[in-house]
Formats: sequence, C-alpha cells, structure tokens
Amino acid sequence: MSSIIQLLPDHVANQIAAGEVVQRPASVVKELLENAVDANATDIKLIVKDAGKSLIQVIDNGKGMSVTDARLCFERHATSKIRLAEDLFAIHTKGFRGEALASIAAIAHVEMKTKQDQEELGVHIIIEGSKFVSQEPAVLPKGTSFAIKNLFFNIPARRNFLKSETVEYRHIIDEFQRVAMAHPNIHFTLYHNGSEMFNLPISNFRQRIVNIFTGKTNEKLVPVKEETEIVNLHGFIGKPEFAKKNRGEQFFFVNDRFIKSGYLHHAVMAAFEGLLKDGAQPSYFLYLEVPPHTIDINIHPTKTEIKFDDEHALYAILRSAIKHSLGQFNVAPVLDFDRDPNLDTPYEYQNKSAEYPTIQVDRAYNPFADEKPNKNFSSSTPTYRKAEAMPSWESLYVGLKQNTTDIAELTFENEAVTSSLFEENEIEQEVKRTYQIHKKYIVSPIKSGMVIINQKRAHERVLYEDFLVSMTVHKASSQQLLFPLQLYFTAAEMHLIQELHAALENTGFVFEELNQDNVIISGLPVNMSEREIALVLEDLLSDLQDGIPDSSFCQNDTIAKSMARSLAVKTGAYLTEKEQENLVHNLFACKEPNMSPFQKPTFITMSVEDLDKKFKL
Repeated sequence: MSSIIQLLPDHVANQIAAGEVVQRPASVVKELLENAVDANATDIKLIVKDAGKSLIQVIDNGKGMSVTDARLCFERHATSKIRLAEDLFAIHTKGFRGEALASIAAIAHVEMKTKQDQEELGVHIIIEGSKFVSQEPAVLPKGTSFAIKNLFFNIPARRNFLKSETVEYRHIIDEFQRVAMAHPNIHFTLYHNGSEMFNLPISNFRQRIVNIFTGKTNEKLVPVKEETEIVNLHGFIGKPEFAKKNRGEQFFFVNDRFIKSGYLHHAVMAAFEGLLKDGAQPSYFLYLEVPPHTIDINIHPTKTEIKFDDEHALYAILRSAIKHSLGQFNVAPVLDFDRDPNLDTPYEYQNKSAEYPTIQVDRAYNPFADEKPNKNFSSSTPTYRKAEAMPSWESLYVGLKQNTTDIAELTFENEAVTSSLFEENEIEQEVKRTYQIHKKYIVSPIKSGMVIINQKRAHERVLYEDFLVSMTVHKASSQQLLFPLQLYFTAAEMHLIQELHAALENTGFVFEELNQDNVIISGLPVNMSEREIALVLEDLLSDLQDGIPDSSFCQNDTIAKSMARSLAVKTGAYLTEKEQENLVHNLFACKEPNMSPFQKPTFITMSVEDLDKKFKL
C-alpha cells in the first residue's frame, strides 16, 4: 500500500507560512521596518505605491549584510538573533523567527540591495516567487534596500481579498506609526504615491508623538512616570476632555515593541473612572520596560500579544501611576475643589494677632423723641446713623374719620364677556395632542387608540432621509459661520476627509481649506450647530474606519446614517409641545416611517381594544 503522507515542496511550504506572516501589505511594512531597526539604522525611508499593492520599499543606512548573509536571509528559519532555545527568553530585537523574508519572497517580486560599511561593493539580488533570478555585485551606499513588488502575484485569491486602497493604506500608516513611536531616536520618512506623508526627525518621545498626530496634541498630553523593581513605566496620557469615541490613539510599548493588551487597557480605564463620558476612550502612549525573562513574546505570529509573569502587579502599578499623574497635574478634581483662593490668609498676616473693632452705643438715643439729641462722636470709631424723629402716633390717623358711604355709590364699567365657538373641553383636546413620557417616548392619540413613538429613532429617520435627498439632489442648504472653524485630525483621518470631501459638501458642509493636518470649515448644514461639528466628524470617521464603500450610493448611505445618529435628539432630552408635534408630522411624512435607518421600529400602536384587554373589561 502506497504512503499517503509526503513532505511539501519548499515553495508550497513557504506560501503556507506566508499566510501567517503576510496577511496584507501592512504586514510586509512591519517586518521590513523592524529588520531595519535591528540593523541599527538611524535613517529609514518607507516608499509605498497603490497602498502597497504595487510597491513597498524600505531603505535604511544600517550595517548591511555580506554576500553570504544576503543569500541566506531568504531561507526559512534563518536568523541572526537566535542561537539557543534559551535565547527565546532574552529577546531584545524585533524579528527573530526567520520566516519573514522567506514568506515575502514566496508571494512577491523581491529586489534587495545591501552593502556593509567596510566592503567596497555590495550585492544586488532579485527573487520572484522563491526563485532566485539574479545575483550581481553593485556599487551601493551603506545599508540595505528592500523593494517588494506585485504582492500576491501568484496567489490571486489572496489579492482579491484585499480591501480598498484607503483601508490598506490606513493599516500601513498604523504599522509605520507604531514602529516610529517606539524609536524616536531614528529618522523616519513615509512616501505614498510620490507624496511625502510623514517626515519624523530624531526627537524625544513627546516630540515624536506630536509630530505624528500633529495639531494640538501637545496640550492634550499628561506625563506619566513610575519606576519599580517590576517595571519602569513612562509615557503620556490624554486629558479626559479630549477623549474620543474610537480607540485610535491608544498605544502600549513593552521593551520598544508595540503590543495589544486588553488587561492593561482595563487598568487605564479604571484609572479614568468617573472622568470620562459614556463610550469615550482616553488617549495613552505608555512605554513599559520589563526584564526580558519575565515576558513571553513568542505566542502570536505578529508578536503583538505578550504573556506577563505578574500581570496583577502590572495592573496595580499602571492604574495607580495614571491616577497619581491625573491628580498631580490637576486633571482630576481634588477634595477642596470648592475652595476660593481669595480667602487664603496672606503670609505677612501669619504672626499678627486679630484686632477687634470698638463700638460706642448712645444709650440716651430715643427714636420716638421730638428732637434729636446733640451728640458728637469721635471720627475714629464706627458711627451709626439714627432714624429721623417720628411724629406722634395720633397724627397718623388724622383725616381718616370721614364718611365712607361715597365709595358704595361709585360704579365701574363691566368687562365684556365674549362667548367661545368651542366648548372648553374641546379646546383642551385640540391644544394638547402629544405627550412626552420619561423624555424618551412621545404619545399621540389617534382614532383607534394611541401611537407611541421613540423620539431618538424617529428623529434619526427624519434626518437620514433629509441628508439622502440633499446628497442625491445636490441642493443642500448651508449656514455660513461668522468665524471659520479650524479642526485638527491625524494623517489617516485627513486622508478619509479628502476622499469624502464631495459627499460632505453635498450635505451642507463648506470647506474653506483642506490642509495636511487640519480643515477650515466656513459653512455647515442648517440642522447642525457649531458645537456639534467636531462630534459629527469624529463619529463619521469612526464609522468609516473599516473603509469607504466603493459605490457612491453606499457611501452616501453610510454618511447619512452616521450623521443622522450623531445629530438625532437623544434619549433624556426634553421636547416642547411644538417640537413633539413637528417630529410626529415629519416622521409620518417620510417614505419609510416604520423603521429607523438601522432597521429598528420607530413607533408602535395600541388600540382601545388592547387597553381594554389590559384592564380585562
């Protein structure tokens, strides 16, 4: 009987391994940047075209490789960082698996140029799908250059599963930012389709964060620092008033490596307890230095998950350090927050004794006397003004004893009484047509009973259809701002806003300028206030973080839903009778009043028969 188990060919095994290491273009960016950092480079350039689908190139000025190492680095499990099994528990570098370059070479066209400083010539290698095409000596500068072209050219199914260019480029920016923030002592540059997107010079941690996120990031940061035997913690947290709904500005770095930890994130949220609004997420950029033997990095292919030996101690230290920073920099309220500083005693009055005022009383003073006594008091003592001498009590009643019968003879003109066309109960019924219950539902009587409307969902339906009409007909009305408003965003968020520029203008926005890190808005939709602009755009960018739909209809539908949800009247808001009636009328004027934009019922009806059944009549 023939054997059914056989060894896989190398090129098939490499493609299978590539499925774990290379999931999208951003995975290639991460591996190449980490290799450049491990090569002790001080200047790293990342060049991307078509969100990495056509080209990903990383150029560094590191120590380079010899001819033998340049050829050997593309073999599986070939690494310069691991010699013994014990080395896995004392890792100080980034890439150590030895599968990254082999996996990348299996699914792309790779062109590598490298040269060591002491060598006169470097080597130029070309590989296509794990096959060596050429290897030649070349005159090169010190360092290494990797050019990855036509990613997934031999795996069409994987290439078809890639998202839009916007989504893939956003993932590339995420990986670039994570490596750049962990190493502020390296100069990083990012070019996309020929345009320079980031130029991050060598700086400290705070300057690197500000250079990446730009805008008013510097005024948001609160420093955190704590040194213990278990962990050395330093970094920055964002002030609670700048918290956002998305989790885009949350970073943990352990030994200069970006990680994700829901346990540590919970510690941060516990420190911010009572300072954040519902659903808000604080910003934090925290760097942890722990002994390498106390962590296990090799538990996930992307090395973004780490196992700690003593998680409970880290949790307590992180939570207390953040709480201390919030209180130290007056971000969190203190116990005497109602104290008035104007009531503090000056230092020069510290040793002075209290001086009591002297009071003189005129014991001979009689307020009912005819004449005021002639008394002179010293001007150095407080004086009190005496009341004027009152006349005798009898004089107050002079002239009141007169005949009062004349008053009864006076006649007054009666007010005209006009009759009403309606009965009193009919007027009350006509005026009061809607009722608000618990600031959440609106009850309106109908012939068969009553209709109960969810005010938030109803308003979402009204706004949703209004925005759709404005975006499709392109006749949205705008209200001009007296003073243009400037808002700051990250590079990834600005990329989304530029793509949504035309659609947002159709809703009523007027953009005066679109810069690299900020926008200037001079007009906004008529049903939006100035204080709601930042919230609406923040919610919109959060809803589109997974990508902008390709078709214009889906794009308009997504924008209309997001803006309707942000601007709709919230549960707990009080509505006047006029507002209640307008909402009811606008709801039933919609094309689909039964459902909200998110396919939830907007109202229910209850007939008189249903009420009778409740009372068992």
